[in-house]
Amino acid sequence: MVNLKSGVGRNWGWASAGSSILAEFGTLHLEFVHLSYLTGNPVYYNKVMHIRKLLQKMDRPNGLYPNYLNPRTGRWGQHHTSVGGLGDSFYEYLLKAWLVSDRTDVDARKMYDDAIEAIEKHLVRKSNGGLTFIGEWKNGHLERKMGHLTCFAGGMLALGADGSPGDKAGHYLQLGAEIAHTCHESYDRTVLKLGPEAFKFDGGAEAVAVRQNEKYYILRPEVIETYWYMWRYTHDPKYRLWGWEAAQAIEKYCRVSGGFSGVKDVYSSAPVYDDVQQSFFLAETLKYLYLLFSSEDLLPLDNWVFNTEAHPLPVLRLANSTFPWNHVAR
Repeated sequence: MVNLKSGVGRNWGWASAGSSILAEFGTLHLEFVHLSYLTGNPVYYNKVMHIRKLLQKMDRPNGLYPNYLNPRTGRWGQHHTSVGGLGDSFYEYLLKAWLVSDRTDVDARKMYDDAIEAIEKHLVRKSNGGLTFIGEWKNGHLERKMGHLTCFAGGMLALGADGSPGDKAGHYLQLGAEIAHTCHESYDRTVLKLGPEAFKFDGGAEAVAVRQNEKYYILRPEVIETYWYMWRYTHDPKYRLWGWEAAQAIEKYCRVSGGFSGVKDVYSSAPVYDDVQQSFFLAETLKYLYLLFSSEDLLPLDNWVFNTEAHPLPVLRLANSTFPWNHVAR
């Protein structure tokens, strides 16, 4: 958190033990690069590149980026790694920094590829029932749990498949499809056909929430987001079918007189509302549903990159640009 008047930054100590969170300081690339493009002032670009270069030099446990970094010592906090909450959009923005630069930002692509290789080696597993999931690394061991937020990774893997090192494009597209399937199962195994906040792969639990405080659905977009990317890259009609299932469930169980509400237990046939319509429901969930059923010429991915809140930013054709920092970006 930064006081815009004083310029002083402060993190809530109770939330992160005084550390900065990877998804927060690592999720600035697109907006700051675009700001430098619009203003012709390289200062914004230089700020995010400074952060990235520091991260690039740091040792990483098992090649993974922990979720916490102490801004005073410059060292990682607790070695907790997640592709879901606290870490998600950092990985997304490494890939999208490369895409928005018209594929000229090769350092971002290299960091993304290295991170995905480490994630696949240490976090991606297959359950006893054959479901591929992305776990969380905590205290030296893998927690066999996947958050709803992590479900965006299926779409990210599909988006990043083209340009993968070696001959791995097909591999990553398939991995994205497997993640999409697992996340659909987390929806399909509930009473309301809406996905829980987190789901386990322990013992007899397969893609289902175990704890009461993980059984809620707050209109999150990540699964729909992955359906859309998978549809754009494969045109498999099941993704539109799955999206329509979710749309119908949202309409049936989340619509209230004033809009749409989250529900507290997706396994209950008599859902209790939380009386909150999250901002990302309009910005992301409904937008991705709309795009899922739209034609390919609406916001084609060759020309547009979506930031983590689903706002489209144009690909910057840097080779043809004359703004001052072009020589740095290339």
